[in-house]
Amino acid sequence: MPELPEVETVVRGLREPLIGHKVLGVICTQPKTIRHADLASMTARLQGQKVIGITRRAKYILCQLSSGDLFIVHLGMSGRLYVVPDAAQRDSDRWAHLILQLDGGQQLRFSDPRRFGFAAVVSTFNELAPKIGPEPLSDDFTRAGFAEKLKRHHKAIKALLLDQSFIAGVGNIYADESLFRAKIRPLRRADSLRKAEIDRLYAAIRAVLEEAIARHGASINWYRKVDGTAGDAQDNFYVYGREGEPCLVCGTPIQKIVVGGRGTHFCPKCQK
Repeated sequence: MPELPEVETVVRGLREPLIGHKVLGVICTQPKTIRHADLASMTARLQGQKVIGITRRAKYILCQLSSGDLFIVHLGMSGRLYVVPDAAQRDSDRWAHLILQLDGGQQLRFSDPRRFGFAAVVSTFNELAPKIGPEPLSDDFTRAGFAEKLKRHHKAIKALLLDQSFIAGVGNIYADESLFRAKIRPLRRADSLRKAEIDRLYAAIRAVLEEAIARHGASINWYRKVDGTAGDAQDNFYVYGREGEPCLVCGTPIQKIVVGGRGTHFCPKCQK
């Protein structure tokens, strides 16, 4: 599933071709793609509205409309968003279940082969997802606040990092990479971390996410940028997806276990 760096990359890629354009109509061939409404009501709220801004919250893409509403897309596991001329054809169009017809002969297409993604039009973000934690790259995410919240949780630190109500946008990939850089075993109880470990983890989360954004996200499976090209954050991974391969730091084979129902990669020597 695309995580914060991938979604942020999509948001940045959509701004130039989408902001300032007006929605003329909506085409939907898969009703479950639309949440909190049906096609008729979504069309009524979108038609004639201009996109005036595009931002990200956690793993959600927020398109601000001239009406004050938000057109929100969650990419799910395999979703792609791209703006193309009406007549343009892409391989991913075969799964384009939702299309916004724009002025100027352009279309915003939402392609989603596995159909776990969705789109909605709401008045506020909280109407859709009220329990989302702080953004890890924002000023609201402080080391002191992070440390205080860790003290209140007994679960494994890897599982906690995946909890979107604890911290926004971090998923399986970047949780593994952050824990490796912080030299923390994924099964450690969150409330057992010492100050030095908390400091390392706080810094690692921010560094890993910033570096992945700079590399335009990780194109491991379905994720692609708005222009259809791949990101290369996966070329910089230390542990994720490297089970059995030597650790890039100490040479010990990377191990894979299951934590909180998710495959988890770590180095048994570096992360004691």
